[in-house]
Amino acid sequence: MRPYRGRFAPTPSGPLHFGSLIAALASFLDARHAAGHWGLRIEDVDPPRCPSGAVDTILRQLEAFGLQWDGPVVWQSKHHDAYAAALARLEIQGLAYPCSCSRKQWRAHPVYPGWCRDGVCEPHKPAAWRLRSDLGLRPVRWEDRLFGPQAFDPAELGDVVLQRKDGLWAYQLAVVVDDADQGINEVVRGADLLDNTPWQRQLQHALALPEPRYLHLPLILGDDGQKLSKQNLAPALPDTETEARALLHRALALLDQAPPAELAMAPVAEQLAWAIAHWDPGRLRADPERRLTHDTVD
Repeated sequence: MRPYRGRFAPTPSGPLHFGSLIAALASFLDARHAAGHWGLRIEDVDPPRCPSGAVDTILRQLEAFGLQWDGPVVWQSKHHDAYAAALARLEIQGLAYPCSCSRKQWRAHPVYPGWCRDGVCEPHKPAAWRLRSDLGLRPVRWEDRLFGPQAFDPAELGDVVLQRKDGLWAYQLAVVVDDADQGINEVVRGADLLDNTPWQRQLQHALALPEPRYLHLPLILGDDGQKLSKQNLAPALPDTETEARALLHRALALLDQAPPAELAMAPVAEQLAWAIAHWDPGRLRADPERRLTHDTVD
């Protein structure tokens, strides 16, 4: 059996919220139950979205919930050379191409139509780099630990951006390169990223990188039916241990772990000790969404 290596990789565009806690907690418990490594990676490749002080807030929030990571914090913003090398390899294989098209130009189409695949349409304009999803691994199949067998044709999802027109790196390439560099072999994250996995599998295959196992968690919705997110102004998690206790217990319940009621206000260390010992992903219900109510998260 290979040693377990997992991670939590937030974007520091603001403080963590309850949806973030679900992803962080599940990945933490999955790693700790397996006596594995749980790393923290800050996905800060988009500086305009990362306000000053956001990372410090995230670290305080994780510490308040007792979610202590292993090793030093990893910063995506320091990995430009690795991303550039990966993109160069894809270009040599004919799997990456420059694209001058804007979203406005192809907004009538469900996905980008691939107009620049055989040459940049407007060479005088700035160009992004896209993945040739029609030439890579197709179809993409894997066994999700919660949702079971998955099969996608990435070409139906379109040619995803790997590097933006402003030179900033896009999520799909960065996450694949970093997971391989860190030796990540277990990925636990939200179901909103389930349909990102085909592109990532294509990239892993093209770059001859290992393929992690995936556990996609039910997406957390607010009582208004919207995804809990920073864009939707989801309330920030507390950054003190006392305030974290009740929310931690609620998160364990939402993950179908049935924590004892008497643990509801117990110190986070006591709750986590119980949760690590009793963690069972098999208890998770494979519903893609979970809706919260006002009395679920104060």
